[in-house]
Amino acid sequence: MTAVSTPAPHVRRRERFGSVGSTNDVVRGWLGAGEPEICVAVADEQTAGRGRNGRTWTAPAGSGLLLSVGFRPTWLAPDRVWQLAATVSLAMADAAETAAHLARGSVRLKWPNDLVIESGVEPAVRKLGGVLGETDGLGTDDPRAIIGIGLNADWPERAFPDELRPTMTSLRAVARDRPIDLSALLDGFLARLDEGVDRLHAGQFDAQGWVDRQVTSGRRIHLVLPNGTTESVLATGVDRETGALQTLTAGEDQAVGHERSILVGDIVHVRLEGL
Repeated sequence: MTAVSTPAPHVRRRERFGSVGSTNDVVRGWLGAGEPEICVAVADEQTAGRGRNGRTWTAPAGSGLLLSVGFRPTWLAPDRVWQLAATVSLAMADAAETAAHLARGSVRLKWPNDLVIESGVEPAVRKLGGVLGETDGLGTDDPRAIIGIGLNADWPERAFPDELRPTMTSLRAVARDRPIDLSALLDGFLARLDEGVDRLHAGQFDAQGWVDRQVTSGRRIHLVLPNGTTESVLATGVDRETGALQTLTAGEDQAVGHERSILVGDIVHVRLEGL
């Protein structure tokens, strides 16, 4: 199937829920019932929120921005559908910086699916949010893509769970306990999402913005593989065409080694060395 250029739709359905199992499941049901893109489900609380590979995503009710976006990407070639999740991530990163009055570039992307904050406080990289992309029917006449995102927004640092405190953060914590307006954050995200999807429809993807925000580039990382083994590599960058992580397998001498491209399906988890 080839991509078909059509006018970009803006959000046609947007609903907010007090509590749902998973916003991804809500949007999947809408698409299955024939809802056109773009549709957005927002929840104050998820009781069965999930991340990649069956991980869970939880946050106190009203403390985070929890939503899913549904697309019917007949207009996007199957090997470009990964750009939808990247565009969603970039829109949220930019909106988050505005909502928390942060400098541009403060919110980074940890390949493949995390939004993080890099700071001088150890550990230097802390998780701010996660993205879960799910697809059905790619390569058919009825492709569907669901991009879920959970962002720790108005969550005071004093309320962080002890077991997560060393590795997580929130916009409110980064903003020195300044309350975060979730409605303004959502509106800012949707406005930026519209712009990003407009560009995708025109055959333009903000590849440079996506590359620039990658926190993994230039760092040693540990790849957790599907067979349970762990491999240490140097992350050298990301591929603008495929979305793959580019790595160098090397010993102590980082100047030599085997170059390799890693796709999302090749790994279970990515850990930054030392974290």
